[in-house]
Amino acid sequence: MTLETEAGINQQPDIADLVPPEAVLRQTVVDVSGADSFPKVLRRRLEKFFAEGNISPKADSMMWVKIAAGLAVLAGSWIALYALRPGSWKFVALYLLGGLAQTFLLLNIAHDSNHNAISSSPSINKTLNYVFDVCGINSYMWRILHHRGHHSCINLHGEDDALTGRGIFRFTPHEPLARWHRFQHIYALFLYAMFSLDYVFVRDFECFFFPKHDYLTRTRHPAKEYAILFAGKAFYITYMLILPVLLLGKSPLLVAGSFVLVHLIIGLSVSLVFQTTHTIDTTYFPSDRSEFDNGVYHIFATTADYATSNPVVGWLAGGLNHHIAHHLCPFVCHTHYAPLTRIVQETAAEFGVPYRQHPTMTRAIWHHLILLKQLGNGTYS
Repeated sequence: MTLETEAGINQQPDIADLVPPEAVLRQTVVDVSGADSFPKVLRRRLEKFFAEGNISPKADSMMWVKIAAGLAVLAGSWIALYALRPGSWKFVALYLLGGLAQTFLLLNIAHDSNHNAISSSPSINKTLNYVFDVCGINSYMWRILHHRGHHSCINLHGEDDALTGRGIFRFTPHEPLARWHRFQHIYALFLYAMFSLDYVFVRDFECFFFPKHDYLTRTRHPAKEYAILFAGKAFYITYMLILPVLLLGKSPLLVAGSFVLVHLIIGLSVSLVFQTTHTIDTTYFPSDRSEFDNGVYHIFATTADYATSNPVVGWLAGGLNHHIAHHLCPFVCHTHYAPLTRIVQETAAEFGVPYRQHPTMTRAIWHHLILLKQLGNGTYS
């Protein structure tokens, strides 16, 4: 497995596929540095880990346990709701358990399948990618936004979809400063909690029918993806909102309140897992794609890890706390990230390349809020 192109920042405005085939990622790219340069040494060491240990970069037994556990908890919570027909408080508890399972599935299963990192079989990855749709988010659009709108343009203003603040947030120093941005570090967590509600009811439709990014306006979506969009939303709203009222006789207010509470949990959790990896006070925001000769340096400048020595955080967050390893090796299953991060840390220290990390997720969140405050009051430099 060759990781060189995986680590590169795509220099083309469009990609032929939502996820470039691994065969394409194995092709050689131009590297102006020598054979003993940091990018090449790092790449060789990452490849050596899998080759010498005869380890598949795809899902190991732990990953399959996580897949089974996540799906079992989600299915079990809904089976229990209809089999036990609980009272109001137990209904809310089981409903929230299903919401926690959705959060776990999004971070651990949906994200990896989106990168074809679970299996060498495209059909398996594609099937598991529908976890997004089960959780109310269109898998096809998320695939486009995550690959073309993030991995190919990390922290690039106007291109990285993760930096889209819709005027409410100022996530980069290249964004215009508004009066209300001075309070963004205060209202951020509240609005982050609305993230998944926005995706379910607004964002997906906006990207399909009223796209803002150039790469979306130029894309002709297959007809079947429009059908999946509407069918997926209908399925989600039916099982999350309509059936509990019709079949269990629950109050619409109780169901709607539980639904909103679930999404506050999903939205805040997913937002913080991702925001703390790129938008903190020590990461860099390049003005254009040409600032770095090699994509590896781009990744190290714009990405940060957190809590890499805490296996519980890694287990729950789908390894996304090992974010540099993820961007270097996106086709590798996240259950391999911990040893890859140690290789990244050691090689970066050897070559004197800055490696950004925080010891805990709490510390990473704090430094994200510091960045928001600095960008909001115009003191970021």
